[in-house]
Amino acid sequence: MLIVIAMLYCVLLAASAPEVQLGKTKLVGRDLTGLQRCSRLRHWPGIPFAEPPVGALRLERPVLKTDIDTDEFDAQNFGLACLQEGLETDAMSEDCLTINVFRPTGVSSEDSLPVMFWTYGGGFFEGASSSFNGSNLVAQSVTRGTPVVYVNYNYRLGPLGFPQGQEAADRGQLNLGVRDQLAALEWVQENIGLFGGDKTKVTIFGESAGAMLTNLLFLNSLISNLARAAIFESGASSSPVTYNASTRESSWRNFVAGTPGCESIAGTQNTFDCLQAANSSAIYQGLVEAFALAIEGFPFDPALDGPFGLLPDLPSRLWAKGEFATLPFISGTNLDEGTLFLPTNRSYTDEDIKDYMTATYSPYPPYLSDDILDRLLELYPDDPSLGSPYGTGNETFGLPSGFKRVAAMSGDLTFDAQRRTWTQTAAQAGVKAYGYQFTQNVSSNAAYLGVPHASELDFIYGQLNSSTEPASSILLGEMMVDYWVSFATSLDLNDGLGISRPNWPQYTPDNEVLLQLHGGNTTVIPDNYRKEQIEFLRDNAVAFRR
Repeated sequence: MLIVIAMLYCVLLAASAPEVQLGKTKLVGRDLTGLQRCSRLRHWPGIPFAEPPVGALRLERPVLKTDIDTDEFDAQNFGLACLQEGLETDAMSEDCLTINVFRPTGVSSEDSLPVMFWTYGGGFFEGASSSFNGSNLVAQSVTRGTPVVYVNYNYRLGPLGFPQGQEAADRGQLNLGVRDQLAALEWVQENIGLFGGDKTKVTIFGESAGAMLTNLLFLNSLISNLARAAIFESGASSSPVTYNASTRESSWRNFVAGTPGCESIAGTQNTFDCLQAANSSAIYQGLVEAFALAIEGFPFDPALDGPFGLLPDLPSRLWAKGEFATLPFISGTNLDEGTLFLPTNRSYTDEDIKDYMTATYSPYPPYLSDDILDRLLELYPDDPSLGSPYGTGNETFGLPSGFKRVAAMSGDLTFDAQRRTWTQTAAQAGVKAYGYQFTQNVSSNAAYLGVPHASELDFIYGQLNSSTEPASSILLGEMMVDYWVSFATSLDLNDGLGISRPNWPQYTPDNEVLLQLHGGNTTVIPDNYRKEQIEFLRDNAVAFRR
């Protein structure tokens, strides 16, 4: 029966551009050919889900946009990315709060398909939904007989999405990028039924900053009204270095001072009016200046926003008090999370490592104590065979041996310790949780990176090059999509549908295990690697602003 259903989805092809009626507006989308097998898909990209956050709405909470003021809207192309460095001017805009919907052909508003809602990463300062074409996920969901609707969206970045400083705190305008995420989820609740999606079966997932934002939503009970499950790829709410907004006053001052026309009020508590009156070109100049002068790599992270905010306290403290949503989830990391972020031109002597760790993980007072730094050096000795990339013995790839040492520290501190602490805490509270470690290398990665941060994305999104990667890697990608889709459709990773794959056991206090995702050896492993090191990082989470 499931095969027949899948075949029907494949043959019900539209003769014209697909249309969906959103209020009085006809959304005109387009047909896509699935990336695999016979699947045909329909796509409505670039739909505005909030009023343009410009002028008086710049640096304000998003205003949900439930209708469009035209009879017909061309939803055939992705909207522009939000303002960020590294893109051509015509590829980005402040008017960027758009949402994209992928669904199988043959689906109508009468259907009720599970929804997979994606949030991209990029360190809270870069990224775009247009980089994540959901065709592969939707096509495979059809082939396995459990079709889904895929949704992703844009959120504001840098100082526009994550304002810092006392003025932003006093105005209640912090964590605007998180509120963009919530607005997009509210739009899904209002409208996804028109596309054949079921608003009660939304799985939120993301990678890196996208996983961090998604996990941050778990600190608020309201997420239970917007989603029923989550997948966190390489990130937790405790991954960023978290401060009160006032602590990063200098970051905000640099942004204002770099915005032409607002220089004279930098350092005051009356900057919003000027910034809201500035044009986008001036705002972009301020953004560039703010990052150029920043004393840390990520100066515009989510900020603590008080007892009634989205991030009322350090996540580790909230977890310890049991203040989190209890929705089912998958959470995992890649083998060598720390390698991608490290400069290769440092000496990585003991003193240099201390300086690096302080600047990166404790850039503002109170700084990391000498006792903590000395203990870090003890727990992560200068032995290349113990460092990251793991499993590479004494090979140092022409880099200082300390590179592998600090890569291990950084990977554990930002990703692995946070994933383990979150999963253990939730499992102890009875939450249905699953964990993974992704260990499959890709030929295009430099050897010194190992299996770095973000390397699983090509597997999920069907972007592997079949001419350069082994068949086992291609198969692993299909297995991972089957796991992800099975979880989104039934909350059962082992539903027996799709590709034959190993059983993925639940993570419980009595069975703390991960599924190792590797093309040649996908198997269950204990979650006890670097136990002493990760327990130290967990016990000192507050010192590390986690």
